[in-house]
Amino acid sequence: MTTLSSQPALFATCPGLSQIAAMPVAELTARYRLGAENIDKRVFQLSPEQVDQAFLPDAGVGRWPIRVLLGHLADAELAYIHRARRVVGEDSPVFSVWDENAFIDHGLYRHSRLAGHPSPMCGGHVAMLHTIRLWGAEWLDTLTDAQWERRGMHPEYGPISVREIVAIAVWHVEHHARFLNMKVEKFVGPAPTQQVPKGKCGPSCGCHG
Repeated sequence: MTTLSSQPALFATCPGLSQIAAMPVAELTARYRLGAENIDKRVFQLSPEQVDQAFLPDAGVGRWPIRVLLGHLADAELAYIHRARRVVGEDSPVFSVWDENAFIDHGLYRHSRLAGHPSPMCGGHVAMLHTIRLWGAEWLDTLTDAQWERRGMHPEYGPISVREIVAIAVWHVEHHARFLNMKVEKFVGPAPTQQVPKGKCGPSCGCHG
C-alpha cells in the first residue's frame, strides 16, 4: 500500500487526498465510480445566465462559472483516465501537463450562440464525467495489485502510481463538486436531501461540504 512518504508533493496540499489513496482497492474503485453523483442535479434547472455567472472572491463559492467548472471536470477526467491506462499499458510513461486556464481563455467551454441551437446547458459535461467513471471503474476492477502500483512520471509531481492517479481523480471531482453545489444553492436554495448514497463516501468527500 502506498505511504504518505512516497506520495507526490501534491498530496500535502490537498486535505483528505492521502486518506483516499490509502483506501482498499475495492472501496477506492467504488468511490471513483460515483463521479457525477457528487453533483447537485438541480444544476440542470438553472438558466443559461446562471450557469455562466462568475462570482466574486468574497462569495466563498469559487470564481469560475458553473459551465466552466463542469467543462474543466470533463477535461480533467479525460486526462486522468488516459494517464492511468498509459501507466498500465506502457513502461514508465512520461505525462504532459495541460494549461486549464488556457482552455478557459480560448473559449473551450463557450456554448454555441447559433440561432436555433438547443438550450445551452451542461448535460454533455456531466454525461462525459458519468460515462468515463463507469467505463474506468469497470477497467479498474480488472487490475492486479501489481498494476495498481505501476508508476508513470509526472513533470511536476514526479513518479505517480495508478492508485494515486485514481485517488487524485476522486478528490478532484469531490473538491470541485463542493463549490459547484454551493453555487447551485446560491440560485435555488439548499438541497432537500442528501444526493450521494450513504456509506459510499468518506469524511473528505465534497458532497458533505
